[in-house]
Amino acid sequence: MFKRGRQWMIAAVLLLAMAALAACGTDGNTASEADAAQTENAAQQTTGSGNGAAEGTNEDPPAEGAMRTVTGEFGEVEIPAHPQRIAGIYVEDYLKALEVTPVVQWYHPSWGKQDYLGLDVPEFDISGSMEALIAADPDLIIVDGGVDAEKYEQYAKVAPTYRLPDSVLQDSRQVLTAIADALGIPEKAESVLADYDQKVEEGKAKLQEAVGQEKVAVIRLNVADKSFALFGVKNRYTGVIYDQFGLTPVPMAAEMTEYQQVISEELIPELEADRIIIFPDNGAWETAENQEAIRILDDPLWQSLPAVKNGHVYRMERSHWQSGAITANSMKLDDLLEAMAK
Repeated sequence: MFKRGRQWMIAAVLLLAMAALAACGTDGNTASEADAAQTENAAQQTTGSGNGAAEGTNEDPPAEGAMRTVTGEFGEVEIPAHPQRIAGIYVEDYLKALEVTPVVQWYHPSWGKQDYLGLDVPEFDISGSMEALIAADPDLIIVDGGVDAEKYEQYAKVAPTYRLPDSVLQDSRQVLTAIADALGIPEKAESVLADYDQKVEEGKAKLQEAVGQEKVAVIRLNVADKSFALFGVKNRYTGVIYDQFGLTPVPMAAEMTEYQQVISEELIPELEADRIIIFPDNGAWETAENQEAIRILDDPLWQSLPAVKNGHVYRMERSHWQSGAITANSMKLDDLLEAMAK
């Protein structure tokens, strides 16, 4: 009887021990799952921040304060591996496309700024002192061909400065890619370009159906001297409508080796333009200072043009039509589809 009771007690102790081990194993799994969930959430927060952190990578993020070397137009420069406060002088368009908000927006007292971007950040007068830029406390400055070696040195005293290589400046796609690489988010550029290419492909087909081989001229009205500038196929601002959107340039624009050429009003009929895109060089069509210059479009010579008679003259807003950046180009396509392929 005693022996049987002892066996029962041993069995009970063993059962209690096994239950305790099972509970420990369950607690351990729960802790591991919680750790994994926290790790996943942290990764999602890092990749979704839109502040220059690399997206879609399995590599460990760079350590805080880490630097890396890139090669710009004026040589190698050390820049933050994960910049947080970025100033993009002349290149805010690309930053916006990459969903990065710059700490300042450049402007010039005579030229204004790129209003089409709709940025709500402090302005930096590029013709004045560096005080506004210094106050913005950037940890990286990116500049394009508008900055020469002397100006570059001034920017470099404020923060590490990456001057885009001249070799990429003529192609908005290469500029976007170079900036994304500098920010450590190359995958974002790939995504933006994929969406852009699809939009261009679809838009080009619609324009071809609506316009065919009709000849298109792009003209800027120079308000100050009431002259016209014809933009050629190599123009950084508007060449995209020919080489990407598939429109046919007027012969004079197709043969131009320079970016633009001032022409007289009398020469415009010789362009043989079936369609004319026109915008002022400064301000808007309704700007009071522009009204005198705009009267030139009421002249009988202009009114006699076939493009005018057929209602094929399109007044565009100059802000994005005088930019060759990726966001501006996408907006130009929207304009053309609205005007020509209704």
